[in-house]
Amino acid sequence: MIPQLAYNDFSKRLHGSVFTERIPLDVTFEMTRRCPLTCLHCYNNLPMNDPARRNELTLEEYKRLFDEFAQLGTLWVLFTGGEIFARPDFIDIYLEAKKRGFIITLFTNGTLINEKIADVLAEYRPFAIEITLYGHTRETYEGLTRIPGSFDRCHRGIKLLLDRGLPLALKTVGTTLTKDEVYQMREFAENLGLEFKFDSMMNPRIDCSQSPLDVRLTPEEVVELDLKDERRMPEWEQLYGRYRAAIANPLVSETIYSCGGGLASCAVSPYGEMTICVLSQVDRFDLRNDTAREGWHHFLKEVRMSKRTQPVKCNSCEIRSMCSGCAAMSELEYGDKEVPVDFFCRTNHLRAYLLGLDLKPNPLCEYRPGSERYEDIQTSVAELRQKAEEYGYWRPPTASGRSLPVFQTPPPETEDFCAGFNRYSVAES
Repeated sequence: MIPQLAYNDFSKRLHGSVFTERIPLDVTFEMTRRCPLTCLHCYNNLPMNDPARRNELTLEEYKRLFDEFAQLGTLWVLFTGGEIFARPDFIDIYLEAKKRGFIITLFTNGTLINEKIADVLAEYRPFAIEITLYGHTRETYEGLTRIPGSFDRCHRGIKLLLDRGLPLALKTVGTTLTKDEVYQMREFAENLGLEFKFDSMMNPRIDCSQSPLDVRLTPEEVVELDLKDERRMPEWEQLYGRYRAAIANPLVSETIYSCGGGLASCAVSPYGEMTICVLSQVDRFDLRNDTAREGWHHFLKEVRMSKRTQPVKCNSCEIRSMCSGCAAMSELEYGDKEVPVDFFCRTNHLRAYLLGLDLKPNPLCEYRPGSERYEDIQTSVAELRQKAEEYGYWRPPTASGRSLPVFQTPPPETEDFCAGFNRYSVAES
């Protein structure tokens, strides 16, 4: 009898082992930054006929890179964009990755999927496919994408994949346009028997434009969306409990980057540049003129191990494991990797206070007791607590100023932190 291990246990065990080994288990390949949609919130879409297409990696270059990453120990590969099917040769590239045995996930908006593509994917199945919805109604969807007909093309793509029994999940992003339809989209997905998830964390474009922030929700709106789902606040509570030991690790508390990027994951741009993640654009290594081994073992190691140069409130933040902010987000929003983004900090503190976590004073953090914005955030917390009572899906703790007994079992060892903090290294399509 061959011993069997559940996939989640296998993944966790393998990611835990790279804590000291630095193996690029997860590699995200941005196939292109071109897309048939022009979504208001997107961080990297270019027109379909943009001249940048001439500089995209070729099939032969991908073959070499797949071989090099396979030799480095890569197992999981994510193909994202832009829109992956904007490349006419994407299926050829995909099949080359399949030949090397990678566990492959595809991020797509679904609008370019046709029967031929769906048939190939059915024959050579990926591990997972995720399609992003931009609204439950046609009006909202096309209000965000700004492309007439895109709603119907997306739903056609979903049907083609479902008809072939492919491993599909749906997701969305909370924006000022879509916030009132998030849970309608969840119901749509669940009625199809599909997993659904959403995230409201949004950042500027990688070309420095701040335009996506025009449709970003306020921190209070983000947390209010959480309160409309009985599952989300307990999940934040569990996240805090599971990884609260990991945040004390020097590779989290002392370095500029605190995620799994550069330790267990990296990204490759459409033009052959290796980066710590798809959002980080400052530190880039040219894979066209050098090897993945050189980029991983030397360049990205130096980037990931870079120490902070100034005191930052994040260093000692006990709720950091719940925060979606990171150095790459700071780089895009403020042009400085070491300046925390207020949007993420305020959102995180709103959740923490609603959960009743006992947050200590921190002279560097304006949202802690005794600091300048403490009373302001407590006003928002009180309003959100009242809304939580009205919605009735999740009830805030009645006692305040206490630490919650999140788990009855001891917290995980810090070796587990790669698996937990790696969630920041995969971009949403």
